[in-house]
Amino acid sequence: MSVNTNNIYGRISISDKAISKVALKAALDCYGIVDTVSNKFSDTLSEFLKLDKAKGVSVSTQEDRIYIDLFVVVKFGVSISAVADSLKQTVKYAVEDFTGMIVNEVNVNIVGVRL
Repeated sequence: MSVNTNNIYGRISISDKAISKVALKAALDCYGIVDTVSNKFSDTLSEFLKLDKAKGVSVSTQEDRIYIDLFVVVKFGVSISAVADSLKQTVKYAVEDFTGMIVNEVNVNIVGVRL
C-alpha cells in the first residue's frame, strides 16, 4: 500500500516501505532505544535473507492516514513511559514532516530491556 496526495505539481505516492525506513531512523535516534526487533517470524526470515525491510517497524495506511507499530528494546535504567512518549512524538513528527500526511497512531511495543 501507499499514501497518495495531490498538489499543484501533480500526484505524489509514498510507499509504506519508505515510511517505515523514516520511522526506523527516527526511532533509533531516540534516547533510550537500543534496537528494534522483528515482530513476526517472516520478518526474521527476510532479515536473515537480507531482504530490504525495516526491522521492527510495521506501517499500514488507510486512505490518507498512517498507522505505525514499533517493536523496540530499551536501555536498562530509563523511564519506559518517558522513552515511549518521546519515541511516539519523534516518530510522528519525522513521518509527518517527510510525508506531509497525518499519522493517526504510533503504537510502541517494548519487547525487551538491554543492559
